[in-house]
Amino acid sequence: MVNLLKRMAKLNSLLGIRLGPGAAILPPEVTRIHMDFAYGLAGHLGPKQFWRKCLPRLKYHNPAVPMTVNRTKDTSAPATLTIHFTNPDLAASSPPPINSTASNPATPSASGALTTYTKTIDCKHRDDNAILYDLMELTKAKKVLPTEAEKQMMKDLAAMKLKSEQDSILSAAVNEKIRAEKAILDQARGEVAAASAET
Repeated sequence: MVNLLKRMAKLNSLLGIRLGPGAAILPPEVTRIHMDFAYGLAGHLGPKQFWRKCLPRLKYHNPAVPMTVNRTKDTSAPATLTIHFTNPDLAASSPPPINSTASNPATPSASGALTTYTKTIDCKHRDDNAILYDLMELTKAKKVLPTEAEKQMMKDLAAMKLKSEQDSILSAAVNEKIRAEKAILDQARGEVAAASAET
């Protein structure tokens, strides 16, 4: 069985999916988010980082909003993030979907409602923070702030990580000292064996 502290640290690291860049609650007018970008790095690194870092948090807090990604091999193609909206009246009249994945449920999206208009963000040659900023501005999303318990957990995790790094450095120094002593003993044994063979 794995050490309890190690398991707790691993489980608490999942806290990162609830908090951080992209942890936001979208308004009910947002019906869908779609990304198009290439596998290559020619201007498509920012969208890739947004997809890896921010989109999982957005999906966690907005499970009812479909979020799709289309990746191509053509690096000359544009990298875009398209946000689909519906009228606020239609969003209010549609029945709310069941939300069972998030701990603090988001405002239900009108995913069944028709898209009335879209807004597109050009993501090529932009970093993930700039893309997230534009998304937050266009959608008027509300950022999820950590609770006091989550803030304390994050402090504890940071302290555990710092202690782990210090322990690793100390352990490496002790292991190096043991290796050096073993090498000296092996050399001395070799010299004794050579001297006894000569006599």
